[in-house]
Order: sequence, then C-alpha cells, then structure tokens
Amino acid sequence: MKKIVYNGKIDDVMKLLEGRFVIDEKYESIVKDILENVKAYKTSSIIEYTKKYDSPNFTNSDLKVTKEEIENAYKLVDSEFLVAIKKAKKNIENFHKKQKRNSWMDFGENGEMLGMKITPLDRVGLYVPGGTGGSTPLVSSVLMNGIPARIAGVNEIVMVTPPNNKNEISPFLLVAADLIGIKDIYKMGSAWAIGALAYGIEGLEPVNKIVGPGNIYVTVAKKMVYGTVDIDMIAGPSEILIIADNSANIKYIAADFLSQAEHDPMAASILITDSEEIASKFENEVQIQLNKLSRKEIAKESVEKNGIMILVKNIEDAFKISNEIAPEHLELQIKAPFESIPKIKNAGAIFLGQYTPEPIGDYFAGPNHVLPTNMTAKFYSPLNVDDFIKKTSILYYPKDLFMKSADHVIRIAEVEGLDAHANSIRVRKEGS
Repeated sequence: MKKIVYNGKIDDVMKLLEGRFVIDEKYESIVKDILENVKAYKTSSIIEYTKKYDSPNFTNSDLKVTKEEIENAYKLVDSEFLVAIKKAKKNIENFHKKQKRNSWMDFGENGEMLGMKITPLDRVGLYVPGGTGGSTPLVSSVLMNGIPARIAGVNEIVMVTPPNNKNEISPFLLVAADLIGIKDIYKMGSAWAIGALAYGIEGLEPVNKIVGPGNIYVTVAKKMVYGTVDIDMIAGPSEILIIADNSANIKYIAADFLSQAEHDPMAASILITDSEEIASKFENEVQIQLNKLSRKEIAKESVEKNGIMILVKNIEDAFKISNEIAPEHLELQIKAPFESIPKIKNAGAIFLGQYTPEPIGDYFAGPNHVLPTNMTAKFYSPLNVDDFIKKTSILYYPKDLFMKSADHVIRIAEVEGLDAHANSIRVRKEGS
C-alpha cells in the first residue's frame, strides 16, 4: 500500500494513479483479427472461438439458450437467492422509473411548434461476464443493464455470456435474465461476442447498442465497434475512494477498501483521512481482513499495487483530492455526510454514512452500478434510462412566422458563407 501525507500539491497524489489502466497495443491487434473474422465468417467463427477457449465440444446447436434450459435453471437456484434477486429487481426498477422521459411539444404564440420526440432503441446487446468456467456469475450486471433498457422501452434485448466447458450457463444468470424478460440469450463471450452483437451472425441481427462489463478483450472490442454501434462507456478497472474522519469505524472502512480490491489486481482502493489514529491502524486492519478472503491473492496484489492511504490536515483537503480523482465509488464515512454533498463535484456514486457500503449500491439499493471509472466521472454519468433512448427534435413554422424570420436566417447564412442555406430561405420569401 502506498502512503502519503498530503502537502497541498495535488500532482503528488495524481502521480500515484498514473499508468494503472493502459491498453497494450497487442490487445488491439488480437481483437482486430477476431472482429474481422466474426464479420467475415459469422457463426462459424463464433463456434471455433468458443471451442478453442471455453468449451471444446461446443456446436451450433449449443449456441442459443433454450426455453428448457431457462425453466431448469429455476430448479438449480436456492430460494434465498430468488427472494434476494426479486427484491433487488424491485428496487432497481423503482429507481429507474423516475428517470423515464416523455416526448413533448411546445406551441408558441406565433403558431410555431417546437418539440422533442423520445424513441427507445430497437435492439440492445447485453454482455455479462461469467468468470472462468462461470465461477463468478454477475447477476447484478444483468439487472443493472437490462432493467433501464426495459424501462426505456427497448423492444429487444439480447444477452451474451460465455459458457463453461460443459456448454452451460450459470443458472443464476439465466434466472436473473428471465425475471426481467430477456429471452434471447447466447452462449458466447469475449471479443467474438461483441463482434456478433455489432455485425450480426446467422439468426442474430446487429444491435444498436452494446452495454455491460468485461475483460480487456471485451473492452477493446467495444472500443473498436463504437461507431458501428453505440456503447455504454470504456470502463477501466473498478475503484473506490473512502473519506473518513475520526468518527469512522476502522473495520468498516477496511472491509470497504477490500471490497473493490478483490475485483481485479488493477482495481484501486483509496483512503483519505484526517485522523492520525485511523492512519496508524488502517494497514494492519486491512491485513487482518485480507487474510480471511477467498480471493485474497487478487486483493493482495491490488492493495500492493494500487492501494493508497492519504493523510490530510482537514476534510476539506479530502474533498479537493476526491474531486480531482473523480472516483467511481465515493464513500463519505464522516460526521456530516449529507451536508458535504454539495462539495462533491466528480464521482460516479456517493455513499453516505457508515451503513451505506459500496456493495449496497452494487447489488440492491436501486441506483445503477455501471459507473464511470478512470477519472471519467468528470464528464460521464452512471448508466441510466437516457442511455437507451434517442431524442429527435421536431420543428414547425407557419408561413407568417417564416416571413418574419427569413431575413435574420439569410443574414446568418451569409456570414457563414453558405449560399445554398440562404437560398433555401430566399426562394420561399421571394416566391410568396
């Protein structure tokens, strides 16, 4: 873990974060070849890649999840999971319903009408990681990506996720997808799945947008197909920043620190505190909890490479540093978290108080957990219903208002040197 006493120089802090997420050119070369193969050879390339990397006996008949597989999945999951996932689904739906927009039209006093037409996307592709052999089925990703798309009114949602070596998908993923109405599920992963969604394969039409997290190959593939389709964002490794004062519980902040470290060796966990007592005891508490984790090797590497503890003179300095880092997840474990909200300018999500740890947002509370990373919270927002709609402007001018406005429009067009624009107005004016 890197430790620093803040001296007022923000650059000294930012240097600690440099180089954490850099896409090596070798990945771009590999992914480019994969996408070109998918574009050229369609389903046959998907089958070959899946046989090579996921399931050696994979065939065309295994590609699409059947209705029977979905029905059987309910027999393989426990009742506690079903209760939990249904409650999470309800919370996420309630939150995202508040985001839904309606088309509108405004009729002016001169007879003009100006408006905005809201149209949901036709088809969306949802990528869901499964981990090696389906070991970490991210059911929360199904809900967080699929529910806002459904609420937006997307007609068709296609889900892709890699199979295990027995051609199976985790029953937990299948149940989560079925609960939110996703019926088209394909057993494919990595960059070739992104290519299939973007370019289409036999029986699967190209989508308009691809959402969902993935490994470096998925991330690079999404970056490369952007423009052919839309994507949610270029997501980097996960990150958490915790601001804690002397009212914080050191066991809680250590647990939350590690909650992101277990994701990925490149994940970043940062503590900023003005308490010397917390600073002196924190590393030891992290080590105690780290040794109890099932993914302790991943978390240990993350903490060693990207764990940072910053001691500041006051909490105001903590806010300043946090706004520069623009963390994906920001926890305020301080005396007056609500009063501090206006001081936060850049963060994907803000978690207030000791009993709102990051996993509450990851799985259950309702706000979306697809958040901007790698300082992009300075200009990106969490995934939301707006990401699955298009906004189309509508204009109508009656003749009288057109005639009143014509000279103004002509003059602006002349200044820009666009004669055809001016002429489009002039021929109507002169012909009336």
